[in-house]
Amino acid sequence: MHLKFLLFFLLFISSFCQAKPPSLTSHDAKTKIQEILKSHITYQDLNEEIIQRAFANYLEELDPLKTYFVESEILEWTNPTESLLKSTLKNIQNEDFAIFSSLHNSFLSSLARRASFESEILACELPLGVKSSEFKDLSWAKTEEELKTRLLRIKALQLETAEKLSSTDKEQFLQRLEKRRICREEDLKGKSNEERKQIILSYVLKSISSSLDSQTAYFTPSEATQFMMQVQQKLYGIGAQLRDDLNGLTITRLLEGGPAELSNKLKLGDKIIAVNKEPIVGLDIADAVDLIKGRQGTPVVLTILRTNETSNPKEEKIDIEIIRDEVVLKETRLESTLHPFGDGVIGIFHLFSFYEDKKASSASDLYQAINDLKKTQNLKGIILDLRGNLGGVLHQAVAVTGLFISKGIVVSVKYNTGKIEHLRNLEGKKIWDGPLLVLTNRLSASASEIVSQTLQEYGRALVVGDPYTFGKGTFQTFTLESANYGKVNPKGEYKVTCGRYYTVSGKSPQLIGVQSDIQIPGVLSQMEIGEKHAKFPVGTDQIDSGFQDDLADVSPLLRNQIKRIYKASHQSQVFQYHPYLETLKTNSEKRISSNKNYQHFLKELSKEEDSSSAAMETFGQNDLQLTETLNVMTDLIFLSETSENPEENILTAEAG
Repeated sequence: MHLKFLLFFLLFISSFCQAKPPSLTSHDAKTKIQEILKSHITYQDLNEEIIQRAFANYLEELDPLKTYFVESEILEWTNPTESLLKSTLKNIQNEDFAIFSSLHNSFLSSLARRASFESEILACELPLGVKSSEFKDLSWAKTEEELKTRLLRIKALQLETAEKLSSTDKEQFLQRLEKRRICREEDLKGKSNEERKQIILSYVLKSISSSLDSQTAYFTPSEATQFMMQVQQKLYGIGAQLRDDLNGLTITRLLEGGPAELSNKLKLGDKIIAVNKEPIVGLDIADAVDLIKGRQGTPVVLTILRTNETSNPKEEKIDIEIIRDEVVLKETRLESTLHPFGDGVIGIFHLFSFYEDKKASSASDLYQAINDLKKTQNLKGIILDLRGNLGGVLHQAVAVTGLFISKGIVVSVKYNTGKIEHLRNLEGKKIWDGPLLVLTNRLSASASEIVSQTLQEYGRALVVGDPYTFGKGTFQTFTLESANYGKVNPKGEYKVTCGRYYTVSGKSPQLIGVQSDIQIPGVLSQMEIGEKHAKFPVGTDQIDSGFQDDLADVSPLLRNQIKRIYKASHQSQVFQYHPYLETLKTNSEKRISSNKNYQHFLKELSKEEDSSSAAMETFGQNDLQLTETLNVMTDLIFLSETSENPEENILTAEAG
């Protein structure tokens, strides 16, 4: 939990300045609520429980760190009467959201006090030894003095964290904090009464949708665009990473293959001060970046300041034209490396997401990478690294699984109507049938859990890593489809949980995650991450196994035709690794227990305070979890190739 909280402090100060609010009316808000409920797995009608959750969510949307409100000011919404819940429910049906306007205006009334506190604590000495655990499960401050003390301690932790993560000047960092706060507060005020109403309605939609379950969400237009960029791992712009330095945006990185790098016109350290002759100094970074982004093939003129590299450096102003293009975030797609072993190699393929666009997909890229390696090397084993892979396109999970199995059910989905559909691998493009390990951690979720659990259940792979994965066994529909990327509804978009998914055994990883065959602790293994730690998670259940697939869900007109090409190469359940499993576990446990560096790492993880952060700093250059996974793979290859009775052989082969 602690690392996540420390990062949240830094993300919090840089992610709240929003673009223009969605063009919502009260009728629009009611209509979207009805649409979401109609598709939801559990709730089809708004009720008082959802309203009570929505009040709490709205307060947390406004004040996530509980630094604006005093408890007595919000009792009406934190402890609502039955009468208020019923009247709110009735009013929403009548397109009346006045109670949420009252809540929002109460927040705006607290802004002057917050500004006063900010001024006062500038003169205060910052406390030492502030721990992030102080801010876990915060309750609302009971007095203004308690509120002020909380702000002071948060400020101390923010500055301490910033000093650890960068060399940012303290005064400049304080200015950034102040700028972000003021920007966010101005956004929440709105520029007019009409804009404020739209902001309130967007927060109502956020609060009600997130009250249904942990995965259902409403997105403003700008958030929807960001969400699609995350799914597709691409954007349209110049391909540069920027830092807000208050007096301009400094280029800190040029993305490989992006327009900025290919043009050879921009350099690291260049400071952008205007876009298309429009000054951006003073703009929020999100607004400035929106000016830089644009349609593929269109030009953008950047006015930059560049310091010449001479004995007498001077800053010169230059106008540079860049043609916008598609920027694929390759480093967040697939990374492949190899590790020598004996007369061959072990291939390590780190798949960061399950993506798909017109030019590439996770399955086609992984197929190509494995195929290229097989052409040049004696491939002896594959480690599919799904750590930190939060999922993506569902049918890509089917396609990736199909690279390692014959034809068969990969995942089944059950909708809120009770209808079950089976998604099968029918391609017959198996690229590898040798030793296979799937490396997971607590941030392996959704599509990652489909791939790892299905391969595990068919017996095609052993799952290694953290004790269990994230535990997201639900699927969502998103109103903005990949094909319509860029055509965002000005009223916003939403995703809604409409069912669960199940792997071939009929089990769903919802809440419980995928259980590792061999536990190899990593930096996240002690953290409270996963669906079971979220608010309002959907429960889990089970359906019938799909190992013996009778194609009952296929149209009778197609069933016989499919059966002929399907049954001949149907994937059976195999147990090729079971004879070796206890040996592999024993060897791994021995190695970990005798490895002083690993034991020191585990000791750091077990500390209550900031354990994961310290462990990452100390061991970041040495991926102990992957190294031990390589050790397990070398054992597995050796046992597979040489041992007729693996129970008699306790091996201690180590990688590197």
